[in-house]
Amino acid sequence: MTVRTREEMAQRLALDIPNGSYVNLGIGIPELVARFVPEGRTLIYHTENGLLGMGPSPEEDAGDPELINAGKRHVTAIPGAAYFHHADSFAMIRGGHIDLCVLGAMQVSQHGDLANWSTGEPGAIPAVGGAMDLVAGVKKVYVITQHCTKDGEPKLVERCTYPLTGRGVIDRIYTDLAVIDVTPGGFRLVELSPGIEFDDVQQRTGAKLLPIHE
Repeated sequence: MTVRTREEMAQRLALDIPNGSYVNLGIGIPELVARFVPEGRTLIYHTENGLLGMGPSPEEDAGDPELINAGKRHVTAIPGAAYFHHADSFAMIRGGHIDLCVLGAMQVSQHGDLANWSTGEPGAIPAVGGAMDLVAGVKKVYVITQHCTKDGEPKLVERCTYPLTGRGVIDRIYTDLAVIDVTPGGFRLVELSPGIEFDDVQQRTGAKLLPIHE
């Protein structure tokens, strides 16, 4: 079974971002979305550590050591980019001025609950960080993640068992197998990755998956 690569997942997600959107990208796979701006669109990428107008990662060893994103990775800045205080960045987030954020996930429930910061095990990350502010303050929240863990356990589940980042906050999920909406009725398939069948996705999903709307 051939699945989408991380880059293909990021490129697919970028196609669904409306022109002119202000977009916050989380750490991990979400960072890859910055590489993809569909032709004819202007997308303004925001980082919570204080940059509006983030560009893609530079070539290896070509980055500015003082120009990093929230994940401490080197980034670039597009023409017209703006730098600001961390508190101002969170004012943008909490004030509802960011149109969309893209986050990774450990688990997403069929009701749109998100767990993406801790397994709850001893020694795990001690605090949720900015993700809690993002899911509470941004207008729309997308998740991009592998459909299953490295051990083959589903990340899309009936109920999250890890500590929550937010309840009922996820709008759409992009995985290596499919694009899935969170609806009042649960997970709704939007699109299958090339070569993937509905049953392939359902078998790897820990909750009922509704078919594509006819």
